[in-house]
Amino acid sequence: MRKLILIHGRSQQMKDAEKLKQEWVDALHAGLRTADIDLEIPDEQIRFPYYGQTLFELAEDSTVKATEVIVKGSPSSAELDFIGAAVKDVAAGAGISEDDIVAAAEDPTQIRKDIQNWPWVLAALRAIDRVPGLSAVSIALATRDVYRYVRNPGIQTVIEDGVREAFTAGEESVVVAHSLGSVVAYNMMKREGKRRQWTVPALVTVGSPLGVNAICRLLNPIGRPDCLGDWYNAYDKHDVVALHPLDGTYFPVTPGIENYDRVKNPTSNKHGISGYLGDPVVAVRIRDALLDGSHR
Repeated sequence: MRKLILIHGRSQQMKDAEKLKQEWVDALHAGLRTADIDLEIPDEQIRFPYYGQTLFELAEDSTVKATEVIVKGSPSSAELDFIGAAVKDVAAGAGISEDDIVAAAEDPTQIRKDIQNWPWVLAALRAIDRVPGLSAVSIALATRDVYRYVRNPGIQTVIEDGVREAFTAGEESVVVAHSLGSVVAYNMMKREGKRRQWTVPALVTVGSPLGVNAICRLLNPIGRPDCLGDWYNAYDKHDVVALHPLDGTYFPVTPGIENYDRVKNPTSNKHGISGYLGDPVVAVRIRDALLDGSHR
């Protein structure tokens, strides 16, 4: 059996790494049971690099502080411009019109459709909050953490040092990555996978924001990692973090990525890892990758 590497996303601070790993494993087994299959995965075959507390401390991450940054921050900031571009993409994907955004503005006379016009961005966030199931703060925080991971060398180094230890040169590993974790996994595999002789016959991304236009541009030039075999991307259509499929329009790499959009994630925000790994189609795909198809 191949090794299994699980790479988590943001907002995992104040958690016990072993308990969090077990939550992932339990969710995967639940998905397999739904498919009327099971698989014994020895614990020593599972690697779970945990960086949640480090990200929290380095980014001074709290909802209150983040909201203050979003609302009061300077619109000339590159970070806030990036958040604004992501918000624009989310608003369009959610079917929010320019009229909806103007109606949500504190002062409609200040609104012009421009991500560098911060009143427009704030109005777009308010409009997003009015859509059931969407959270403007969650969207802004998720995109902010992606930006800081990519652009802040201190944060990137600490996260990647931990994730790098999960890989072993020449050893076949199936990688399952959620949310921000999918950005970390992709970025590391593209930059250093071949040089470090990583062998990843299968990558399964769930709830991935890689298709958000601003995030795709941030990672340019994009390309398929040389160390990677199959890439399977699963998402719930109502998960606003996973805004777009990773296809030729939103994440054009060759060969293309296989997308699965029929996940019905039962978690409150449609983004939780338990709802993704608990999907029987996703769970079976991971199981088959671990067994290399020999026990399907």
